[in-house]
Amino acid sequence: MQVTNTILMIRPVNFRMNEQTAVNNYFQEEIDGSSTAINQKAQEEFDSFVEVLRAKGVNVIVIDDTKEPDTPDSIFPNNWVSFHSSGTVAVYPMFAENRRSERREDIFDILENKGFDIKDIVDYTSAEEEGVFLEGTGSILKDRVHQKAYCALSERAHEELFIEFCEDFDCFPVIFTANQTVNGERKPIYHTNVMMAMAETFAVICLDTIDDKKERKNVISHLKKDDKEVISITEKQMHSFAGNMLQVIGADDKRYMVMSSAAYHSLRDDQIKAIEKHCKIIHSSLETIETCGGGSARCMMAEVFLPKS
Repeated sequence: MQVTNTILMIRPVNFRMNEQTAVNNYFQEEIDGSSTAINQKAQEEFDSFVEVLRAKGVNVIVIDDTKEPDTPDSIFPNNWVSFHSSGTVAVYPMFAENRRSERREDIFDILENKGFDIKDIVDYTSAEEEGVFLEGTGSILKDRVHQKAYCALSERAHEELFIEFCEDFDCFPVIFTANQTVNGERKPIYHTNVMMAMAETFAVICLDTIDDKKERKNVISHLKKDDKEVISITEKQMHSFAGNMLQVIGADDKRYMVMSSAAYHSLRDDQIKAIEKHCKIIHSSLETIETCGGGSARCMMAEVFLPKS
């Protein structure tokens, strides 16, 4: 299945702007306020978001972050781990050194205690020693039905490691470069999932970021071949996190496209109608998390596809 009913989320205790990720995450911005106030606001946004998801019948597993080690980006677990229907867990190499401490084996124990079956762990983290990174479902967008994986190359998404992942998980790689304008220069977007979202029957994508026309044509060709409606967003909308969405399953097997309120309000009426032809939209305000963290709704949700034991 392309989508799941079960989502893992990490409630932050030390959330703030991470100076180590800001060097190539151009979505991050500083805001006024003490670190305590910023973390408290992030917790309030997190809790409200979880309520919105649970109200629609999404199974949200919330795990509290720990005070030590200091992990300001722990709220984005999808970058260090992914959980697959084969029972395999993948653990990924992270660009920022202080993000590597987010990896917690006790989370696997918690999932097993909840009845999920973990058969194998594929660990790519030794690549960090070579300065090679691949940040989970931030870097990799899987079309699970058609066994394809899309990846926008960047400092956080190394081509050879991505191909290794595709070989390990039996996926066809669709590789391209996505850029954004930063101070008049075109620079790589740090994660694929801020410019593209993959759903069962459609994809939301900022095609304007794929400067190479052959690469853009190739991406569109793969999506259309697999009967995905292509819903295009602008680069301005992408900066409101309109590409950072995730489709989930709620009560009674209903599908929902989950996004932030900023993303939702950036969309035009025709884009909303295009999405709602396929599924309902739910959104929640994540202003502090988006501004300081440079990530949004999709980044906060690690999908759990593990089989039940």
